[in-house]
Parts: sequence; structure tokens; C-alpha cells
Amino acid sequence: MRQPLGLVALILAVSAASGPGCGHSSDGSPSAVPSAKPNFVVILADDMAYGLFGEGHRFPALQLSNLERLAARGVQFDRAAVTTSLCSPSRATLLSGLYAHTHGVGVNEIVELPASIPTYPQILQAAGYQTAFVGKWHMDAHTDMPRPGFNYWLSFKGQGVYFDPPLNENGKALKRTGYITDLLTEYAVNWLRQRASQPQPFLLILSHKAPHQPVQPAPRHADALAGLALPEPANFEDTFTDKPEWQRRYATCGGQPAAYVSCPDPLPRTLAPTPWTPRDPYRLDYLRTLLALDESVGAVVSALESQGLTGSTYVFFLSDNGLFLGEHRLGDKRIAYEESIRVPFVVAGRDLAARRSSAMALNLDLAPTILDLAGAPIPGTMQGRSLGSLLRGESIAPMRDSFLYEYETDSVYPVVPSLFAIRTLGRKYVAYPDRPDEDELYDLGTDPSELTNLARRPEWEATRASLRSNSSVSSTRPEGRSDAAEERGGEPYQPRWLPQTGLKLGSSS
Repeated sequence: MRQPLGLVALILAVSAASGPGCGHSSDGSPSAVPSAKPNFVVILADDMAYGLFGEGHRFPALQLSNLERLAARGVQFDRAAVTTSLCSPSRATLLSGLYAHTHGVGVNEIVELPASIPTYPQILQAAGYQTAFVGKWHMDAHTDMPRPGFNYWLSFKGQGVYFDPPLNENGKALKRTGYITDLLTEYAVNWLRQRASQPQPFLLILSHKAPHQPVQPAPRHADALAGLALPEPANFEDTFTDKPEWQRRYATCGGQPAAYVSCPDPLPRTLAPTPWTPRDPYRLDYLRTLLALDESVGAVVSALESQGLTGSTYVFFLSDNGLFLGEHRLGDKRIAYEESIRVPFVVAGRDLAARRSSAMALNLDLAPTILDLAGAPIPGTMQGRSLGSLLRGESIAPMRDSFLYEYETDSVYPVVPSLFAIRTLGRKYVAYPDRPDEDELYDLGTDPSELTNLARRPEWEATRASLRSNSSVSSTRPEGRSDAAEERGGEPYQPRWLPQTGLKLGSSS
């Protein structure tokens, strides 16, 4: 049940309601956690496209055996998505359960999540959990010092590097030799082993750099996938006819400032066909970089098994956002096509039965889900919803039938404008407030590849108007706006484009 508590009141309430205990694992050996309180391991990939393991596997030659096993024994969300497909905003959303327009982290690396916004690690820590963060934080990139809510901290500044990274362990700078995925796994597994004799339940967040570009596989995987020929995506030859002008520039010359020089006006109204490269070096190295990440998942699960913790631990695996692997001729994320907003999302362990779910699970839902499973109060400010009932297989009405996607333009990719999108079960409307005549509408039932823009077709005008008015978007909070304004000492942050839309985003999901 949601409780409209401020951060201090919330922590006091959680502390009073919780306490340590003791128990045993399924094999009779002493357990490091009380049986009443589950443990949590959250493994976060960076820029991992959906459909690379489990059901709907797009590249059968890519063997991610540990992720396959995790998906086979857990709940796999086939329609999982993010509300902003960009690292820093999505990570802030994962921690807070809030949209970017509410938590205020709208762009990469220059903004930190406000200290007044409670995060699920802070709430669990106050409830007696031992908490650890290992890996990429990627909000304020000027510092790698520990953030609130963690008993143990191992991180680095900004994006970090794949080889021989400078690190910060609990406030102390150090330099390590080796490959970043392996090193982060080492720290995570060591933390699990060192706390084996402690009675408190725990939360471990293992936040990988991989497979973020510029991708660099582990040396042992440099020659992997030697015979893999990447299949051409069904929408690679998107001509962008009747689509926004800026997308033709983006697809041809990229989203960075140089694109304005490389692709001078006027741009063609339709892009000509281009050859597909089945052995594209970047895409192959991207897939190779995933191999070490898959080994990391196996090492963490093995560490849990060796301590008899699999029966008392929920393991979450997801990505902070999706990625284009040639779809629409693109290779980044940010915009509202399915390949950008959809992510892998699996939850396994504890008492869960293996199943697939078609529910619209969002990064917005991670924080309330973990708090729900832990029996901790969910702040009334959170805009996500708990997936607990779905994980347990309970028969309930659909959580949502639509959600909001948002992106605020930045100086790194200025070609991509600010946008908002409404994604329903079968349709998607995308608008660009700075470009009011370039909106998009797709019927995903008949056009899953999003090749035909219906926004200017008269027979679709009623649907366009309905989606634009946000009338199909259900509320996540039973009443009113978030009280984040009071907690942060002013009005909630709003993206620059919001006043032009007429949307009331504070009450939408």
C-alpha cells in the first residue's frame, strides 16, 4: 500500500516496522538471511537490445547461456520498456520509480538525483538491509564518491572505461588492471561472500558498463562469433517517406553536431536503398561484449547457489534502455521506435514459477516492485507500479494499457529533438513540440516495424487526436500530483517542451 511519506518520515516508519531474523537454506545449511525477508540482486546492462536471449531470440548463434537459464526459470516480460531511453534519466527512474519530468534528471552526466527523493536502496537500508552498489552510476559525472543508500560502494566517474579502470571503493580511489566487466563481477561476488555470515537481508546492484559503445569485447572473446552473419532487420530499408525531416538526417549522418555539416539541406524526401552489412564490425563486437556480461550473470548466480541463497533471493536482470542494431538504419537509442524503448527484463528466484508475461512492465516499476516484495512501504510519490502480483502469477486486471515515453534534447545529439510519445497496446503516437507538423502515428498491429506514418492520413485523425490529448493514458496515483514539489522546495522539474503539449504529465503513466 502506498504511503504519502516524506523521506525522513518514511525511513523512520520502515525502521520501526522491520527487524533482523535468522533462517536456513533449502539444503539445511545456515542461511545468511532471515527467511521472512527476501534478498535482492539487480543486474543492470547498459544499452542492451531486447530479444538477445530467451523467447524471441533474434540471433541464435549468440549463446548467452547464463541469461537463457535465468529466463527459463524466471518471469520474462516480453513487453518491457523504458520511459526514457537514455542512461542517466533511466537510471534515476529505476532508483526512484519516477518519470524523468518528475525526478529532474533529463540528460546524461550533469544532473544528480535530488537528495530529497527517496530511492528504493535508501528505503531498504533503513529497513535493515545491507546494501551494495557495484558499477556504473552515470549521473553527476564529476564525482565517483559514494551516494546515499549504500553500505558498500564501488564505482567510477561517468561512462568509465573497459580496460584498466580507475575506481572508487567506499570513497577511496584506486586503479585496477583488467577488463571492467570481470572486475565489477569480482567485487560483486566478493561482497556476497564476505557478508555470508551476516544475518541481515541484502540488496546488491551490479550495474555494468557493458555493452555500451564504444564496445570493446574481453580479449578472450575477440574472435568469437566467427561464422555469424547478422540477418538484415525487417525495417532496415526504412525510406522515411512521410516521416520527420530530422530522422532522414539522423539515419544518414548520425545525431551529433557534425551531422548538420555532413548532411546539408535540402535533404531528400525519401532515402535511397543502402546495402546491409552482415559482418558489420561494430555490431559483431557489440554481441561479443555481451559474452563477458553473460559470464558475470553466471558467476553471481553461482555465488548465490554456493551459499544456499537462491531460495531466498530475487534476481532481476534488465537494461537501462534499448538499442538500434541497424533497425531504421540506426545505431543509438533516444527516439521512440520499439527497438529503442524495449528492453530485456527477467525476474527469477525465491518462490517464482517460470512464465512469460505480456504486461507493460516499465523501468518505472522496479522500485515499487522491490519494495513490495520486501514488505516495505511504497512512497506515495512513486509513479511506477509493483509487478509483485504478476510475478506471483495472481490473476488480476492489466496493470496498464498505455504509458508515456519522453526525451529531452541535449547538446551531444542535437539532431534528435525533444519528444513525447504515447504507447498503447496496439498504437503509438509521437510528437515533437518544437516541430508541430512532424508528428507520427503507427498501428503496431498491422505495422510492427513502424514503417508507415499515419499521422497525416484523414481516416486516422480521430485516433491521432485522442492519443495526443493523452486520454488513453491511465493514472498511477489515485489522486493529485506528486508531492515532490514540497519535498524539493519548489515546483517539480518539467521538460522544456511540456508547456506546448497541454499534457499533465505528473499524473500519467
